[in-house]
Amino acid sequence: MKLLRGMARAMSVAAAVFACGAQAQSYPTKAVRVVVPFPAGGSNDLVARMVSQELSKAMGQQFVVDNRGGASGVIGAEMVARAPADGYTLMVHSITHLSNGLLIRKVPYDTVNDFTPVALLVAQPGVLVVHPALPVKTVKQFVALAKARPNEITYGSNGPGGSLHLMMALFTSMANVKLIHVPYKGGAPLTTSLISGETQSATATINTVLAHIKSSRLRALGVTADTRSGLLPDVPTIAEAGVPGYEFNSWIGLFGPKGLPQPLVDRLHGEVGKVMKQPEVVKSLANQALDPWNASQQDFVRLVKADYDKLAKVIKLAGVQSE
Repeated sequence: MKLLRGMARAMSVAAAVFACGAQAQSYPTKAVRVVVPFPAGGSNDLVARMVSQELSKAMGQQFVVDNRGGASGVIGAEMVARAPADGYTLMVHSITHLSNGLLIRKVPYDTVNDFTPVALLVAQPGVLVVHPALPVKTVKQFVALAKARPNEITYGSNGPGGSLHLMMALFTSMANVKLIHVPYKGGAPLTTSLISGETQSATATINTVLAHIKSSRLRALGVTADTRSGLLPDVPTIAEAGVPGYEFNSWIGLFGPKGLPQPLVDRLHGEVGKVMKQPEVVKSLANQALDPWNASQQDFVRLVKADYDKLAKVIKLAGVQSE
């Protein structure tokens, strides 16, 4: 009798696996909603629209971007967390998704466990920049000046706990310097403050300050990633320029709700991988200082957990309070 029950269970599991595989092969049979939890126009939106357009062509159904901004991305993420795990509601979100879970006291979902990481899309490297009036041309000189003038040099960010704040918080901790934090409501006002000299330094995403670096209105000292940027080949990484071991890689990725069947995850990951290797996609992303990040789905799962732990430590170092 036990043998028969065991065989029945095994057959049931096999049937379920077969059904999931068949579902993945026929997926999608209707339009797929791709939630971007920010307003249109930002990097998340740009990447989501580019990938969705190519997936629509490749998979025979529309992948429709749905901008659901608000609460730093929490409103859109909650919608995805509560959606059926059938592959018809996905989300394009950045590393901000993880910091939200650490900084917002009553976030209405489990940041790590209520979502399925499907595919890493792009790396969004940052760059340490200063106003030209600041008498430094290298990371080492900046660190030396900051040590000579503690709590005098200002740095701007896109808000307390934002990715740019955390990039600089990690830098100041590892370089053992004390700067004055001046938060702004987003990257655009931060850039304006840097150009005007209202703030003297910042870590900013390369695409938001590249034109100002080229016009010499800002001076680039070091890239936050672990490799140099193709758009700033002469700018060293912060690690090689004076703060060994420093690395802060922002990213944008594709998520689904918790419990997304693995055959569907594999199918989506495979199709996204093809999109991110298309020469025209790579070129378009490069023009925005965004680098396709080729990684396995398992690597993305591990990265989400590792970065969540890393951000928790950086937030503690920065002394940022939960909202």
